[in-house]
Amino acid sequence: MELTGKVAVVTGGAHRVGKAIALALAGAGAHLVIHYHGSAEADATLAEIEALGVRAIGVSADLGDPAGATVFEAAEREFGGVDLLVNSAASFQSGSVLTLSPEEWRDTLNINLSGPFYCAQLAARSMQARGGGAIVNIADLSGLQPWAKYPAHSVSKAGLLMLTKVLAKALAPSIRVNAIAAGSVIKPPDWEEARWQASSQHTLLKRPGSGYDVAHAALFLLQEDYITGTTLLVDGGRSIA
Repeated sequence: MELTGKVAVVTGGAHRVGKAIALALAGAGAHLVIHYHGSAEADATLAEIEALGVRAIGVSADLGDPAGATVFEAAEREFGGVDLLVNSAASFQSGSVLTLSPEEWRDTLNINLSGPFYCAQLAARSMQARGGGAIVNIADLSGLQPWAKYPAHSVSKAGLLMLTKVLAKALAPSIRVNAIAAGSVIKPPDWEEARWQASSQHTLLKRPGSGYDVAHAALFLLQEDYITGTTLLVDGGRSIA
């Protein structure tokens, strides 16, 4: 798929991995709809994207609620529809299985699993009207490994990987759907540097990656027309280390 001139929605696109993906798409010539939820970085991200010579708009919405349709309504008004979707918005909430509240469980699954489903549903309708498209869901290794200290997160990301396969089968052949399971690429904001560096030593490459490693993988999956229903690991070999 040629990305120049395509319209891409990137959820959580104002910062961290989502921002890296948005900038990579802009560099490839795609126009952007950047979803954010209260990010103070949104204006700066939009300015960086537009400096690359493409058009971009930002939309604030709660994707855990079907009312997040405002993102796709804005895309329709501004660009006439959507060709690409990257579901990057996520919650990284720790907790104990003994004390995690119903609200914490629900909120994490809403953002990490229900949100991507609603967005894929809305995006697919637009893509079908435009002759097809591609979706990439950003997961992580917790979808493949049980992280006991992140129960809701692990379950939601495992669900996202299965959702990827379900969508790929349901939306074929005109819409391709893939996922990325990322490893240590951007330090969580509440982690100390020493903990982050120690964590990266569990990879085969003995170093952390970056958001741009995930961004390059996302561009590959969006462009490659003969891949669908798969999960690409971008983890420095951590899953087998």
